[in-house]
Amino acid sequence: MFEQLFVNGLIAGGIYALVALGFSLIYRTVKFFHFAHGIVYTAAAYVAYSLAIQLGMHFVLAFALAMLFAGILGVLIDRTVYSPLRRKNASNLIFLLASFGVFVFLQNLIQMLYGAQILSLRTGPVTEGYHVFSAVITPIQITILAVSVALMVVLWLFIMKTKLGKAMRAVSDDPIGANVVGINPEKTISLSFLIGSALAGAAGVLIALETNIEPTMGFSAILKGIIASIVGGIGNIPGAMFGGFFLGIAENLGIAWIPSGWKDAISFGILIVFLLVRPRGILGIRTEKEVL
Repeated sequence: MFEQLFVNGLIAGGIYALVALGFSLIYRTVKFFHFAHGIVYTAAAYVAYSLAIQLGMHFVLAFALAMLFAGILGVLIDRTVYSPLRRKNASNLIFLLASFGVFVFLQNLIQMLYGAQILSLRTGPVTEGYHVFSAVITPIQITILAVSVALMVVLWLFIMKTKLGKAMRAVSDDPIGANVVGINPEKTISLSFLIGSALAGAAGVLIALETNIEPTMGFSAILKGIIASIVGGIGNIPGAMFGGFFLGIAENLGIAWIPSGWKDAISFGILIVFLLVRPRGILGIRTEKEVL
């Protein structure tokens, strides 16, 4: 039983980590909670459903296009909603309220277009999973975990090794200084929204393979992403990854002793404990610039 719960935790952790990575990547450049990140996650799942199920497109291509759509949607949200607020030097509370407004608007738009019924990306017969010790892992779960880890590695290499990644780090550390040396903060912010939103889109499509698609799925996802980000050290990229896996494993191991319906309560309990006992995250840091 322990092995199965641990495997389930790894799968959930991979999804949480992708959402948290995208959220942290955006947070460290704009310094506010982009709550609409959750609806980008949802929208990508519905786009993948339209392409793969309704239009019959190959899933790999549908997955790539859904990620691209999510990235573009994130940039559009920033350009049309957040950028005007930045020019007016709006407070973080205004940004948070605007983000929540975008979330509600797009969620209702999705429900109007697709309805409130539960949809699924899964097609074909259900196949038997592989036995690993006393646990069973399905091909879909292997795909989710492999793609999640691959995207995390690619993001880490991009941030650490490329010129654009270094520019993003510079804007995160000192936007004014970065502007002085020729780095355009607004373009860098757009790049952060593009990549971060694409990661959320990938998470939305991957989880749709394992479970189902519904208009409200993004709310739980963004809450778990925020909790994972805080647990890992808000704005810290490696911390977001570890925080996501930690949260997924802790949730699933926790239901060995309490009912599964209390899984969300486990997440919030972990958040409270970390805020009280270890406020600087599981890596002992609060912000990304303290470790890069």
